[in-house]
Amino acid sequence: MNNTVGQHFKRLSDEQCEKIHHASLEILERTGARLYHQPAIDLLQKAGARVTEGNRVRISPGLVEQAFETVPNEVVLYDRQGEPAMRLSGRRSYFGTGSDCLNIIDHRTGERRKPVLQDIVEGVTLCDALPNIDFVMSMFLPNDVPDTASDRYQMKVMLERTTKPLMYVTNEFAGCVDAVAMAEAVVGGADTLAERPLAACYINVTTGLRHNEEALQKVLFLSEKNLPAAYIPVALGGATGPITVAGNYAIWNAGCLVGLVLSQLNRPGAPFITSGFGGGAIDMRTATSPYVEPEKQFIPQELAHTYRLPMFSMGGCSDAKLPDQQAGIESALTLVQAILAGSHLVHDVGYLESGLTGSLAQVVICDEVIDWLRTSMAPLEITEKTLALDVIDEVGPDGSFMETDHTLENFRSRWYPRLFERWDFGGWQDRGGQDLGERAAERVQEILEEHVPDALAEDLRRRLSDIAQAAR
Repeated sequence: MNNTVGQHFKRLSDEQCEKIHHASLEILERTGARLYHQPAIDLLQKAGARVTEGNRVRISPGLVEQAFETVPNEVVLYDRQGEPAMRLSGRRSYFGTGSDCLNIIDHRTGERRKPVLQDIVEGVTLCDALPNIDFVMSMFLPNDVPDTASDRYQMKVMLERTTKPLMYVTNEFAGCVDAVAMAEAVVGGADTLAERPLAACYINVTTGLRHNEEALQKVLFLSEKNLPAAYIPVALGGATGPITVAGNYAIWNAGCLVGLVLSQLNRPGAPFITSGFGGGAIDMRTATSPYVEPEKQFIPQELAHTYRLPMFSMGGCSDAKLPDQQAGIESALTLVQAILAGSHLVHDVGYLESGLTGSLAQVVICDEVIDWLRTSMAPLEITEKTLALDVIDEVGPDGSFMETDHTLENFRSRWYPRLFERWDFGGWQDRGGQDLGERAAERVQEILEEHVPDALAEDLRRRLSDIAQAAR
């Protein structure tokens, strides 16, 4: 089971986490949230929540505390073979791509264009081959299939082209039902999927205090089936939340707690994944919503650790428009931040342009960065063999270790990059003189030409096609 257990950086004190938590409780009890799904409103009202104006629901702190008593502190996601692949708890970090980019930078031409279904096929195939991409998302929104069925085609490709765990997003509730049906078909039934979940749903929630019908339908459906769901509200500072970091996180966290309470009221013990990212703000100079703001870093992960909940986080992404220097810097910074914060599911690896554009070359670059980080944070083996005192004494002050058996036997234990450049200038020129982006694009093409994912049985592929076709 591949994972990274990072060193802990704690930005918030326990007291500060408590302040944000109690502020969120006050928001839920005093201000309340609007819910746009009557069964969810009825469920909360029956449990003691106060409902006014038809759908404005005020939730007491007691209901929140009751939810924390039943929610699992760990979620395990499995691969297609039914083996545990990601244990979401503690400070283990796993990395994956994102979903639904509106644009792709073609690694063959450098062109920014609209994606098609084949781009998802290639992206998932690439991720299946990359050793440091632990889970897979669809990456792109295909432009050549019907909008109403695009999520089914994305799920079909993911299930067919990788054995790794999946995070999926659907356009509306019916797509979530179909995605679950597809996963159940692949693993052998509903009971098997609930026991060894292959996939978790990423639920997008309108704001911290406005919970859209589709999000509420999904969290109730998935909790009833005992399947993991990541409930992710938006709080955009200056628009749907206060511009101040603390106030914005208070309203964002209140939205997370609404999803938690609903999942546990609907089925105590249902697996729930909270948000480990968010709290961004509008850039008042450009009116954009940047991905890589320093102000919001580490805070959502600290709250998730305080709650001892699995989290869905973000890293390996950039506001840059190309796989350039800014993209490399911001991707590396956010990956380091994700590990130091003890993030669990770190998604959006390879994303550019604040989540609007994806790049397969950037995914490959991030895979190398993650490998570097995992190596740098791995436990150090200190043994008689690694200390090599006898070898040191034998070589002495005047010899060289180059010719020793110890070097021959152990040089492969060092880390060697696939993309990062280590040759001298002449060697670099002799090997083509390429920059990192060019080498990454070349590596993408090599993988696509060489890697063949484990195929699904033909009857399962037909079943997935039937579900996708029916949605058209």
